[in-house]
Amino acid sequence: MTHSNLSKIKPKLRTTGQVSGNFGRPKSKAGSTLNDLGGSGNIGASQDEYLRRLYSAFDSTTNKQLRQFAFTEIRKILIQRNLWED
Repeated sequence: MTHSNLSKIKPKLRTTGQVSGNFGRPKSKAGSTLNDLGGSGNIGASQDEYLRRLYSAFDSTTNKQLRQFAFTEIRKILIQRNLWED
């Protein structure tokens, strides 16, 4: 039986050359090209209008999660305006 030296060959560490896995394309940053679709995130409401909507949602709902969210958002805005009292 002949002995093979294939198991003794160590693969060379690649420190040069193109990045594999991009199928010939240059290296690119991860992320979606759809990021621009969302716009600036402004829904067109001023902070005062947003605060009025939050108060309205807080008063009119029985959903525990929605009430907690509205309370947290109201608290954030009032802290920004130095109107929050513990």
